[in-house]
Amino acid sequence: MTLRLGTRGSALALAQARWVAERLDGEVELVSITTSGDRGLGPSDKSRFTKEIEHALLRGEIDLAVHSAKDVPGNLPDGLAIVGVPERVDARDALCGAGSLDELPAGATVGTSSLRRRAQLAALRPDLVVCELRGNVDTRLGRLAEGAYDALVLAQAGLERLGRAGDGTPIPSSTLVPAAGQGCLALEGRDGESGASEAAAAITDRDALTRLTAERAVVAALDATCHTPVGAHGELVDGLRLTAFVGMPDGSHWLRDWIGAPAADPAAAGRAVAQRLLSAGAAELLAAAEAQAA
Repeated sequence: MTLRLGTRGSALALAQARWVAERLDGEVELVSITTSGDRGLGPSDKSRFTKEIEHALLRGEIDLAVHSAKDVPGNLPDGLAIVGVPERVDARDALCGAGSLDELPAGATVGTSSLRRRAQLAALRPDLVVCELRGNVDTRLGRLAEGAYDALVLAQAGLERLGRAGDGTPIPSSTLVPAAGQGCLALEGRDGESGASEAAAAITDRDALTRLTAERAVVAALDATCHTPVGAHGELVDGLRLTAFVGMPDGSHWLRDWIGAPAADPAAAGRAVAQRLLSAGAAELLAAAEAQAA
């Protein structure tokens, strides 16, 4: 039986889907689906990159969906679940155009489409000019090559999956806290369907699943949206070390905290670090960030 794997049609999404297909047992058919986000339509939230694929999954047109985990909303539609998380690649952000943030001169123009990156860059280097930059990876790198920007910040994972890892220099997660799920793929399936779920479970990496579970729990507990700059990054070293960041898009105010916890209950660790941030005023900060981004 052929397993139908649904994916967005971008070069990166297709590269990710092919990577998954190579690891699944049996014959796999890739089904390319255009999302609202691909068309630049719909509300500016995470679901714009997933909802059409999820609708196809619910209608039985595909058996599994593969997403960039950082694009998957905290709450899934009824009847769907994350059923697999393959091995994670580099979760860090990458700087393109310079060897490090310290090398950039005052006034340098840095392109990014991420509020999280914008907030942290502004907090770290208020002398930089951080500008909006959208489009696929090749489009953004092309704009850099044209001289429209002095540097870009992209996901190192995306560069790696496109065979362009050398175009960026990873930024330590201690400097820029990555997005929850960055570098992870999430396989989504229908609740109660054993075949596709078993195939996804067979390629699931326990460490990646643990880290992703913790990071998604942070975002859910903070009730964060795509308009709120939030980072969450889990590392497995003598247990789970989980770091989280919330801030204003302009970098004027921010909070950052971390917690060490047993890896056995990553969701509890995520809720715990989120609660620490909420106790320090994260709810008010995120509300202000939402209003600023609107």
